[in-house]
Amino acid sequence: MFCIRGCGRRVAASLTKQHLAPVRFGGDSAAPWTPHFDVVVIGGGHAGTEAAAAAARCGSRTLLLTHRVDTIGQMSCNPSFGGIGKGHLMREVDALDGLCSRICDQSGIHYKVLNRRKGPAVWGLRAQIDRKLYKQNMQKEILNTPLLTVQEGAVEDLILTEPEPEHTGKYRVSGVVLADGSTVYAESVVLTTGTFLRGMIVIGLEMHPAGRLGDQPSIGLAQTLEKLGFVVGRLKTGTPPRIAKESVNFSILNKQTPDNPSIPFSFINQTVWIKPEDQLPCYLTHTNPRVDEIVLENLHLNCHVKETTRGPRYCPSIESKVLRFPNRVHQVWLEPEGMDSDLIYPQGLSVTLPAELQEKMITCIRGLENVKMVQPGYGVQYDYMDPRQISPSLETHLVQRLFFAGQINGTTGYEEAAAQGVIAGINASLRVRHKPPFVVSRTEGYIGVLIDDLTTLGTNEPYRMFTSRAEFRLSLRPDNADSRLTFRGYKEAGCVSQQRYERASWMKSSLEEGISMLKSIEFLSTKWKTLIPESSISSGKSLPLRALDVLKYEEVDMELLARAVPEPLKKYTQCRELAERLKIEATYESVLFHQQQEIKEVQQDEALQLPKDLDYLTVKDISLSYEVREKLHFSRPQTIGAASRIPGVTPAAIVNLLRFVKTTQQRQAAMNRLPRTDQRLCDTDRLEESQL
Repeated sequence: MFCIRGCGRRVAASLTKQHLAPVRFGGDSAAPWTPHFDVVVIGGGHAGTEAAAAAARCGSRTLLLTHRVDTIGQMSCNPSFGGIGKGHLMREVDALDGLCSRICDQSGIHYKVLNRRKGPAVWGLRAQIDRKLYKQNMQKEILNTPLLTVQEGAVEDLILTEPEPEHTGKYRVSGVVLADGSTVYAESVVLTTGTFLRGMIVIGLEMHPAGRLGDQPSIGLAQTLEKLGFVVGRLKTGTPPRIAKESVNFSILNKQTPDNPSIPFSFINQTVWIKPEDQLPCYLTHTNPRVDEIVLENLHLNCHVKETTRGPRYCPSIESKVLRFPNRVHQVWLEPEGMDSDLIYPQGLSVTLPAELQEKMITCIRGLENVKMVQPGYGVQYDYMDPRQISPSLETHLVQRLFFAGQINGTTGYEEAAAQGVIAGINASLRVRHKPPFVVSRTEGYIGVLIDDLTTLGTNEPYRMFTSRAEFRLSLRPDNADSRLTFRGYKEAGCVSQQRYERASWMKSSLEEGISMLKSIEFLSTKWKTLIPESSISSGKSLPLRALDVLKYEEVDMELLARAVPEPLKKYTQCRELAERLKIEATYESVLFHQQQEIKEVQQDEALQLPKDLDYLTVKDISLSYEVREKLHFSRPQTIGAASRIPGVTPAAIVNLLRFVKTTQQRQAAMNRLPRTDQRLCDTDRLEESQL
């Protein structure tokens, strides 16, 4: 057991330069203080809180180490959760009993489903969030989670031991050293550093070290990970200025009201905490040519834009938008930051110009002519680890039992961080108990798409989730995340509560019963037209139609259908969620059958496991080019399917890999059929061959 330091290598995880005395906040007050935990999570952001809570739900004694307890649950950038693709991730995190969806249902101030003009498979649940309320509710949840202890303090070092011979990796992590020299031992460690790795804040030409405004960066950890052999990249992001609410002329702007009724994020909630009429509106304004002029005239005063570091493609700064899309008008959404907050967040106006020029630019925008800027926008540049260095369980290839989650893997957004956090926490706990990892595949969820994209393709710009990234969007819908993941989470990981499991079981049986009932009710189309005259059912030909077929019509819902056939359909309208899900199942019935066949074909490839200890650089039984060997060695795909998605791995290489896997499986099956004596003889012969 050792810390690598001095003339060798220093394994430091300094999340702050300040030496804080450890302050313990017990989530499990009955548990005695011990310096040995099953899981230690470093960082209290969106990935860290989900990871810590997930590990504790799985039954592991967990320690969350954070610079300051009062920043747990802090929304460092936009005051919103969800959106297209991101809302899908939140539903999946919730299906695994994660926190962010439930906390959003308790903290939102404007709930709206985006993309309603398209099918329900790509609807995006979204909410404006009260920053203060979200932080309060998240801290309350974290500090009262059984088996979870929260401690303030700076982590200064990682404790490493010799690796486990049955797993790949140079070292095994076994704990951390705090700034005061005390040690905390752990069976698994989850690292969630956000933008703190060598973080640098930029405003105009000024740059100073910080992970976010007011917090020191982590320098030692970034240097150490490089020395351990991790490939490190550099990314950047930014945030808009904050403006005073009373200085905005809302009366001339386009007002957007919330949905009525509001759709909750969490499957266990029927409603959100606030009525639609009490929620706050958002307002829309736009940039204009004068904004473009100010940006273009002052590019020489903006080092963030001139940097070669890659920024977010799908949430770019106003400078990037002006350069990339000249002579265009861009939307600016004015979003409230809280029920009692006097700040407005101008979404779409991320900027890193000098502060005085930011204010000059803002006052050129309609409705903001007399606006007062309370805080300037700024950019953040930070290190990230190439995510091809982690497995689908989010454990690193180089250091055993060390897990990465969140922006350290090159992603952007609260939702992407939360999704990785819940998976890292589950797998850190399973690793302690020597159980198989919990892996979500591309065919099972957007979480699987996210992690597979990262681990096979890597990223050189902040990765953001979109529905277009998923091949099987019609199956991976927001409404059915519980049926896809809750049962697996309950049985395989133990991260799902009994209450949630029973709720998902009731919904599953109710859906099956309802669909069966809708299929059993059949009338001629002329009768259906008589029963539901407002429907667009053709009465020209008298054809038999099932109730399920009638429900496919856009204007027909379960309420309308139940009025036409009260018995036995009325009972399926008593639960709003059940009625809506029956409608969605009817909508996609025919296309889902074909998509399920495609999913089965993909799952066959995913079922072909590659040996975990396979040395691609030296193995002689596979005909592979050196370039392909290097790519496979770096990414270490676990299945043939994952290998096929690595750029540069040719179809011919996949065929050779497939042949190798099948030959290996056949050889192993033959060995299993041999008596033990014959197996020992075969092993001896193989050893002699290798020695020769």
